[in-house]
Amino acid sequence: MEAIFIKYVEMLLRVVIATACGVIIGYERENRNKEAGVRTHAIVAMGAALIMIVSKYGFVDVLKLQNYVLDPSRIAAQIVSGVGFLGVGIIFRDNRSVSGLTTAAGLWATAGVGMAVGSGMYFIGITATILIVCVQFLLHRQTVLKKAHNYNKMVMVLEDSSVLKPLQDKLLSKNIEVEQIEASPTDDLCYRVELLMLYPKGCGSMEVSQIILGCKGVKYLKS
Repeated sequence: MEAIFIKYVEMLLRVVIATACGVIIGYERENRNKEAGVRTHAIVAMGAALIMIVSKYGFVDVLKLQNYVLDPSRIAAQIVSGVGFLGVGIIFRDNRSVSGLTTAAGLWATAGVGMAVGSGMYFIGITATILIVCVQFLLHRQTVLKKAHNYNKMVMVLEDSSVLKPLQDKLLSKNIEVEQIEASPTDDLCYRVELLMLYPKGCGSMEVSQIILGCKGVKYLKS
């Protein structure tokens, strides 16, 4: 009886440790105002640990029966795909900008932490928690390994569509990349053009505006 009690206490401890690891990972995300915070990460880690425990110990009585062949690891394997669906819900795309990928990956990794702790691999689970937080915190800042991106969108009205090609060439000569173009005719036979541009380091909106307005055929511009 005492052995069974100790066993259940250890299972409960695994769930608690997994939840604590989820809280630590989620705290960093919540401080950055991300879509998934402390509660989401804590629940994912706790749920993964709980499912892992059920997968390991929940079918012991069935496995003792004759003519029963079960693979407990199949239940644990569903955690990976299940959390994947959860991660999709926090990924957003706006033109060329994608947000939520790091948080979704963090959720997936948090499930792995819960699975490790739930299976009794405390050292691996806690170490992985520290590594996840370090990666998210340290690599979030601009470093020499990361290229600084400065995207901006501008709307302008051109006299006709033939102005667009020389305008793009002039921007490119200044190392300003045009990532996306949306053009539509206006009522006065002009063209309304919306440009999503990638500025080089040290280049600002004022400089780009002067370049565009210096192009022949640009009627007016707003940023």
